[in-house]
Amino acid sequence: MTTARPCSIADALGVVGEKYSLLVLREVFFGVRRFDAIARNTGAPRDILAARLRRLVEAGVLEKVPYQDRPARFEYCATPAGQDLRPVLLMLMRWGDRHLADVPPTVLEHTCGSDLDSVVVCRCCGEEVTSTDLTPRFQVPGWTAEGMA
Repeated sequence: MTTARPCSIADALGVVGEKYSLLVLREVFFGVRRFDAIARNTGAPRDILAARLRRLVEAGVLEKVPYQDRPARFEYCATPAGQDLRPVLLMLMRWGDRHLADVPPTVLEHTCGSDLDSVVVCRCCGEEVTSTDLTPRFQVPGWTAEGMA
């Protein structure tokens, strides 16, 4: 029997790895929180969007907040767990801008007035992180870089 490597990336993809899930978060981060506008801006079919929103709410990434009583209408807001996904979207955006777009379709301006260029930095020393700076330390007994020992 093959055992897959225990992995937080795999676990996260179980929550946000379905088509449209990260696009829903993009819209919420842009301030678009109502179903019809999210559907329009993501291009998601309504039934699939409803399922994605339901899954993101169940996973604690979004919360459903009423904005109208009759008829009942809701908007979607990022929870603290959802807000923690913002850097993921920023890095995906950076990658897409660099490798897929002739011209970035959207540019984010930081409060300092400059266009944002997202980087990963070490929380301790503040240095930008590169792939050569990292060494994995496996916490699950029996696992190494090569797999199960």
